[in-house]
Amino acid sequence: MSLFAFALPAEMALFDASALLAAAATALRSLLGLGALATLMVVFKPLWIGILRAALILIKPRKSLEQRIARSKFKGQQLMRRLANDQAVSQPNLAAELRMLAGRD
Repeated sequence: MSLFAFALPAEMALFDASALLAAAATALRSLLGLGALATLMVVFKPLWIGILRAALILIKPRKSLEQRIARSKFKGQQLMRRLANDQAVSQPNLAAELRMLAGRD
């Protein structure tokens, strides 16, 4: 038996081991990169939240106080009209009063 008979299987085993190590290193490198990215996201969380809020304000600005008050009054009027419609058959006097209250400014 020659020396090459032992060297060839050893060379094949070393080649497979190096391929496995390279694959493991690639997987480990990607996991470390994701871990670093997650760490940066946690560390700079207030900054990210501020950027997201600023973008939201750009897309949908906050309504003024007058607009919010008008919207609240409108919803109240809708509620009164809905209640009046519910009571129109059984208690017409109450329904008329509710409509009158809804019509007030």
